[in-house]
Parts: sequence; structure tokens; C-alpha cells
Amino acid sequence: MDRYYYIATQLPLLKFDSDIDFTQKKLYYEAEKWLGSKDIRILEETNINNTDISSSDPGITAQYKKFETKLRTDLVDWRKAKKENYEHKTTLVPLTLLKENNPLEIEIELLRLRWNYLEELGLEHYFDLEFLIVFNYKLQILERLKSFDKEKGVENFKQYTEVGI
Repeated sequence: MDRYYYIATQLPLLKFDSDIDFTQKKLYYEAEKWLGSKDIRILEETNINNTDISSSDPGITAQYKKFETKLRTDLVDWRKAKKENYEHKTTLVPLTLLKENNPLEIEIELLRLRWNYLEELGLEHYFDLEFLIVFNYKLQILERLKSFDKEKGVENFKQYTEVGI
């Protein structure tokens, strides 16, 4: 357990919407200094888009994957209900968020919802592998937020909505 203290003290404090110059590559570099190969493998397999629960997943990873699956199912059910013109009450996502925002705002708020869940998961983890897993998930959220480019988005929208070229 003591090796986790060393890596944890090398990591920046992450805040939602913060613009940091820290990447997963840097996390793995630090991890190689302090952690064993099993822990490094677990960190490298931590992917915010993976919802397949494995028997080898640490508890916190399995919890996050269950949450993510529930969130995605909630969104699928809401979209299906909208398409088929019936009302569906979501369990995780506020309906006002889905009804009153544009797709980019919705995506940002869904990332915030994930972030807040990770905050709760990490409350009792400070210097352990679970802390690093939560950190890695949060880092992926920040990298996703950083990838949003309004100008490029407008350009892509225009390109894909142009008629008859």
C-alpha cells in the first residue's frame, strides 16, 4: 500500500472543466515508477467506454461499469420512447437536461454526471489502486471535454448537412 502514496503525491488535483496538462500517458509513466505490472495492467485497461464487467475487475471498476450501463440504458430507453411518442421517466438523467439543451450541452452534462458519480466512488480512497482508477476515469473525462472544438463542430455540421454535391 505504501507505494500508492508516492504516485498519488505526484498527481495533479483534477477538477471538472479544468484545463490541465496531464495525460494518461503521463499517468502510466508515473505508474511504471511505483507500481507492479498487475496494477499497471489494471490502470491501462481502465476505459470509460468499456462497460463489460469482468470477474477480474476491481470492485470500483465494476461499480463504475454498472453505473455506466445503467446510464446508457436510461438514455436508450428515453430516445426510444421519444421516437415512438410515449413518455419515459429516466432514473439517472434529469429530463430537463435532455429536453432543453443542445447535443453538446447534453454531452457535457452527462460527463459531469459521470464525474459526480466518480467523486462519490472515490470518497474513501486516497492512497490505493482504487484512487488511481478513479483518477484515470476522471482524466479520460477531462480529455473528452478538451476534445470538443466548437469551430470544428460547426464545420463538420455544415459539411454533413450540405445537400447535393
